[in-house]
Amino acid sequence: MQKIISKIKKLMPKKLWQKLQPIYHYKLAVLGAIIYRFPSKEIKVVGVTGTKGKTSTVEFVNAILEEAGKKTAVAGTLRFKIGNESKPNLYKMTMPGRMFIQKFLRNAVLAGCEYAVIEISSEAAKQYRNKFIDLDALIFTNLAPEHIESHGSYEKYVEAKLSIAKELEKSSKENKAMIVNADDKEGEKFLKINLENKITYSLAEAKDISASEDFTKFTYKGVKMETTLPGKFNIYNMLGAIKYAEHEKIDLEIVRKAFLKLKEIKGRAQRIEEGQDFKVVVDYAHTPDSLKAIYETYLGSRKIVVLGNCGGGRDKWKRKEMAEIADNYCEAAILTDEDPYDDDPREIVEDMAKYFKNKKPEIVMDRREAIAKAFQKSKSGDVVIITGKGTDPYIMRKNGEKEKWSDAEVAREELKKLLKK
Repeated sequence: MQKIISKIKKLMPKKLWQKLQPIYHYKLAVLGAIIYRFPSKEIKVVGVTGTKGKTSTVEFVNAILEEAGKKTAVAGTLRFKIGNESKPNLYKMTMPGRMFIQKFLRNAVLAGCEYAVIEISSEAAKQYRNKFIDLDALIFTNLAPEHIESHGSYEKYVEAKLSIAKELEKSSKENKAMIVNADDKEGEKFLKINLENKITYSLAEAKDISASEDFTKFTYKGVKMETTLPGKFNIYNMLGAIKYAEHEKIDLEIVRKAFLKLKEIKGRAQRIEEGQDFKVVVDYAHTPDSLKAIYETYLGSRKIVVLGNCGGGRDKWKRKEMAEIADNYCEAAILTDEDPYDDDPREIVEDMAKYFKNKKPEIVMDRREAIAKAFQKSKSGDVVIITGKGTDPYIMRKNGEKEKWSDAEVAREELKKLLKK
């Protein structure tokens, strides 16, 4: 079916295809809901949307629900989980189309899951993949410029995100809740939806904050919350999950235990350990704010960074900002290949290189070689930060070609080689 659609797309004039696309996606959404008998009506569905922190918030919510003894399903950028069975998301899209999510929810219902926690992207909303999913709650994390070429403007990107909140407004569920990061400049727009339960969270609610490269701690309503996941940015993700737990009347002691047990979120400030005397961190960081946040987490260490972060055919404006952040925060930078699609990969990194003023970045186009070189440059106590891919399973190349990839696995392999020398 996918091959047929691809052929039709190539033969059809671009403008006509763009006009017909919404109709095509909407009909698929309707069909999926009918075929799988509207499964969201039979399970509690928690949506998470925003630019940054979606995946981590999903995992925090899931950890809380599991600690509370609930059987859960999870669908997002990182993985698809139903009960105790979990598999990585290899689609390179947060919410796959073509009825995937309706089938997933039906399988979750059949497996006896009480809750489904799903990550909802703007691209999914644009293509109606979240239509006919009755949400019980939606957590809004934040908004920053992203996918501008795809949506046409930042305003249209915001509209796509707001359309997800409007689906919550339309949901047939009772006791629905909109949980909003009140510190985000776009938060007010999400609070304008017609809903009785509108809940906000703010960093001001986290007291006695203590964060390092190895942990994050704070107190919430007298309860000490702690995670081994580093970075102050995780406090926002945890607060969003806490607010949902409170809405579900889950005791804060259960929340505390859940956070302690969640030791790692793959591709999100993920530590790679092979016995080396320097730190290696793999992180998805794909916006200027998230890149700055991960670098600031390791302010006390000499940082050697492997940076791509600017895929082909999209968000060219990011090249300058990402480069300037790396230039300001890091002692050494290696620019490398990352999802060039149909663009010239070297042209992308050379464009980034010209924005470095304080230091000269090294260009190593082979991503594996770039990672290996970063390790070779490292001394005891340094931190190597590899950003942009996270758990992405492929490097995307010309004409839709995919090169199988894993930053974490490649890092482990190259560390083992280095330690054998």
